[in-house]
Amino acid sequence: MQVTSPIFKDLVLVGGGHSHAIALKMFAMKPLPGVRLTLISEVSHTPYSGMLPGHVAGIYDYDESHIDLRRLAQFAQAQVYIDRVIGLDLDNNKVICANRPDVAFDLLSINIGSTPAIISVPGAAEYAIPAKPVPKFLSAWNQLLTDVAANPEKSIKIAIVGGGGGGVELALAMHSRLDKFSKQNPEIHLFHSGSYLLPNYNQWVGHRLQKILTQREIQLHLSEKVCQVEPHKVICESNLVIECDRIFWVTQASAPTWLQASGLATDTKGFIGVGDTLQSVSHPQVFAAGDIAAMVNHPRPKAGVFAVRQGKPLFNNLRRTLLGKPLKPYKPQKQYLSLIGTGDKSAIASWGNFGCQSPLLWHWKDRIDRQFMARFHNLPEMSAVTQSKIPNPKSKIPNPPMRCAGCGSKIGSTTLERVLHRIKLEQPESANREDILIGLDAPDDAAVVKVPADQVMVHTLDYFRSLINDPFIFAQISANHCLSDIFAMGATPQSALAIVTIPYAWEKKQEETLYQLLSGASKVLHQSETPLVGGHTTEGAELIFGLSCNGLAYPNQLLRKGGMKPGQVLILTKPLGTGTLFAADMRLKAKGRWIDGGVASMLLSNQAAAKCLLKYGTTACTDVTGFGLLGHLLEMIQASQVAVDLDLEAIPVLEGALETLQMGIVSSLHPQNLRASRQISNLSQVRDLFNYPLLFDPQTSGGLLAAIPDERAGACVASLKTLGYTQSRIIGRVTLPNQGIKPISLIV
Repeated sequence: MQVTSPIFKDLVLVGGGHSHAIALKMFAMKPLPGVRLTLISEVSHTPYSGMLPGHVAGIYDYDESHIDLRRLAQFAQAQVYIDRVIGLDLDNNKVICANRPDVAFDLLSINIGSTPAIISVPGAAEYAIPAKPVPKFLSAWNQLLTDVAANPEKSIKIAIVGGGGGGVELALAMHSRLDKFSKQNPEIHLFHSGSYLLPNYNQWVGHRLQKILTQREIQLHLSEKVCQVEPHKVICESNLVIECDRIFWVTQASAPTWLQASGLATDTKGFIGVGDTLQSVSHPQVFAAGDIAAMVNHPRPKAGVFAVRQGKPLFNNLRRTLLGKPLKPYKPQKQYLSLIGTGDKSAIASWGNFGCQSPLLWHWKDRIDRQFMARFHNLPEMSAVTQSKIPNPKSKIPNPPMRCAGCGSKIGSTTLERVLHRIKLEQPESANREDILIGLDAPDDAAVVKVPADQVMVHTLDYFRSLINDPFIFAQISANHCLSDIFAMGATPQSALAIVTIPYAWEKKQEETLYQLLSGASKVLHQSETPLVGGHTTEGAELIFGLSCNGLAYPNQLLRKGGMKPGQVLILTKPLGTGTLFAADMRLKAKGRWIDGGVASMLLSNQAAAKCLLKYGTTACTDVTGFGLLGHLLEMIQASQVAVDLDLEAIPVLEGALETLQMGIVSSLHPQNLRASRQISNLSQVRDLFNYPLLFDPQTSGGLLAAIPDERAGACVASLKTLGYTQSRIIGRVTLPNQGIKPISLIV
């Protein structure tokens, strides 16, 4: 019998920097039973600093130059929370996030990089584009490329503030890329407050790069301190004023203010002070690495090479802390090789007082960078690294207690009471409904609700395993999915009961998981004005959640599957593809941004869409879920005794879904859903089309499929898009059935 080790420690990693990426990979290869890993990152894809200038220059594409954190976290069996950290509560060991409940930890590691210091210069924060955070910089850069490509005859003027290695390399990369887009020679101005470039490198490197910049007609403004930024204008202390289309900011690094405000010991610039073990000098439960860390005994410049080198010692000391073993010191090298790309597949090497330039150096740098990224791109199959969950008897990780089923495997009453108390404190005043006679506030065995005499009650139940390693987000997706049946029938939700299975864990860990889960569910329930009136909790091997929902409707306003009429058109409110995407995610084959898109779609409630469809006269509706589009459409066809012409090309698709289908990756329910293909009249003509399998893809929290009068469909789709259902489409037409002909015809 396999023993599942209960969760007893939480290791939280804040930031997806190079050190954390390496540590995650190493935890995947050497997992610790009973330790729950959580990564909190603002983005799903983190850039690799060594390849970023090459990406700007057009040498590397996005995936080549970014680490997919979602995929890496899935490989490490870690929770991943996409959110922005805004503070720390170190007295209670909690991470404060912008858009979710606080995240509890036993051990914390911070690797969030740094940002350019722009606050002290008036106007810079408003009108300049900082080089970090990189996603915002790349968004601005890609928009600039789009504008130049659309109007290549127009001259382009760019200002770059900062003459260190980052600013110089960026200027060369931008010039190289723009030179291919624009028919006008791009005008680039580089501002530097010092008298010579790259002050942290030897003089030869600075002089050589200055010569290259001059040869490419990049205008240098040395000993010019920028004192103000206005819209499309850089103003220096010398009264030099340069007008430009874009201003990019690449000055010295700075740290977010919340680090110092948390009470962590920092240096004069706000970076976390750490000792030789990468442990905070003030708070032993906190570690830090990369640019955000300042080693008090070994100060070093902010460079990606140190973040990479710190990955392994950070992992080792985090692991040793969790095992109760003494930590090992790490001493960074004093000198390091720096390879600076010049934007044209050549590079300059700098090592101490040595420097040289050659295309061969670029090829060397390219090989080093690709080898580093291959560690995260070429992940082995999960089964190859899965290890026994039974702890080593010699380790200090406690053995799991026997889990009893005779008690109903229930979560302890005190744990449940504490969570419900926290949840009730967060509920708005509007949650106190007169029609809820007995709810969470009462100790009775069941909830009691009042049903108005002129309405009927609609019941539904859904319950499923977590498809994403974030209980807060998973519960929101699940709640949306569960409520969709109510909306699809034209009803208004009245109350909900929760059904929860929490993974085996120590009491405090179960409490935090349950709190995150119910906080997510409550967020969706509050938005739909649906009180949570009770439920049942149990413990098991994995996280499972669902809701039993009831709704109210007037009998003459109920929407049924059997209301389709010939001449009507079919509207689908959300794109398809969650089944194949999350099947691919389990196999480490999905890109993080594809999962981001799927999550965003699943977090979109169907409530407003249902109201809109009713407003425009829909007569039949269903939500597209486990049976796939064709399975649910077939239910409507059979109930309405009609036929349908379905436009395959019009069906909206989530990004990445067609790619994963082409890999042959389908949900486990897909083969059963495929049986609905027997009702396609022109099956032989369409079964080999690349998007055909999408018809059978099971959806989680999918959209609504509705029949609506043709003359009102255009206005309905326009209204749906303004409500946030941006991929709403007319995907087919209802027709009269023909005797002996199968009812579904695919138009291609």
